[in-house]
Parts: sequence; structure tokens; C-alpha cells
Amino acid sequence: MGKIVVFGAGGKAGRAAVAEARRRGHQVTAVVRDPAKHGDLAAGEVAVVAGDVTDADSVAAVAAGHDAAISAVYDAQASPGSFYAGAATALLDGLSRAGVGRLLVVGLGTLLETEPGVRLMDTGGFPPEYRPFSDGHAAGLQVLRSTTTGLDWLYASPTGNFDHDGPRAGHYRTGGPAGTGLISYADFAIALLDEIDTPAHHRTHIAFTN
Repeated sequence: MGKIVVFGAGGKAGRAAVAEARRRGHQVTAVVRDPAKHGDLAAGEVAVVAGDVTDADSVAAVAAGHDAAISAVYDAQASPGSFYAGAATALLDGLSRAGVGRLLVVGLGTLLETEPGVRLMDTGGFPPEYRPFSDGHAAGLQVLRSTTTGLDWLYASPTGNFDHDGPRAGHYRTGGPAGTGLISYADFAIALLDEIDTPAHHRTHIAFTN
């Protein structure tokens, strides 16, 4: 089995990805800001290490020797515009230096198009309070789309939103109308690991729902 590094492993999406990867027998490195706060992640032979997803040197150091990476990062204290663009830039640089071939980024369904050229976040009635967060994710996605590295990236999001308390159903669907449908974190993790084990989508934004 492969070696997978998960950035933002302390959050719900990150924890679900760690659990699914271990369920499949992968070796997993969980990257968090403070390992002392996430000792429970070490269960199941997971290596828990400190890292900074916005620092390319840190990314390269923790990712060395891994086959694929998952980024499920969030920083409530940072400006979304600088954080997600900075993280994408550092991941592309650091992972390329580390020899990691595949990157999956957990993103937002608000960046999906409701019709050609019109994102959900640009439609009338979109809540203005959610705009900065969506803009930040959009900046990060643009960094990925503009890369000249050979890294095989994939931006993955729920088609609608996460079912925060939803159970693991063991299945998911790809696509669907933007802004509709829910998917549990556990089932989203299944989709992520499927895209690592048997990559089907490349350098694009793909969405999943139950």
C-alpha cells in the first residue's frame, strides 16, 4: 500500500481521510499545527507531526517519501484570501520538491458552476457573509489551475455541503446540480481515497454527494 500525508488532519474532513486511508492499509502521516493536541490521531499507527501548510519548506520536509497528499486545511485566524492561495502555492512547491505525485484539496461547492461561466457564489442571493471565504478558496483553486509543475492535483468538494453528523453509508455519487445534496465526511473520504487508489479525474474541480 502507499504512503499518504494529510494536511489539516485535525479537522473533520482530515480525520475522516486519515481513518479511510488506514482502513485501506495505507501508511499515513497526519500533519497538524500542534501534535500535543491531537494525540488520538496516533492510534492505528498514524504518524502525527507538526507542519505549516503555507511554508513550502515545511511541506517538503513532512511530505518526503509519500506517494500522495490530501489538504483539508482551515485557519480561522487567517485571512481566507491569503491563506488558501498561500497554502496552494506552498503545496505545489513543497510536494513537487518532495517527489509527491498526487494532491487532493478539499474545497467548497460554492465554486461550482450553476451554468457555464457562473459560479454558485456569483448567483443572486448568495449570502454576502460567505463571500470572503469563497473568494479565498477561489484564489487557492486559481493557483492550482495556473501551476506549471507536473503535480497531478484535484480540487474536490461536496456538490452541496457536508452532512456534519452523517454516518458512513459506504457510497457516493459524482457531480449533480451545484448547491444541492449532502455527503458525510466519511463518504467524502471514500471518494478522496478512491481518487488516490485509482485516479479518475485530473487537474479539475470535481464534486461528490450521497
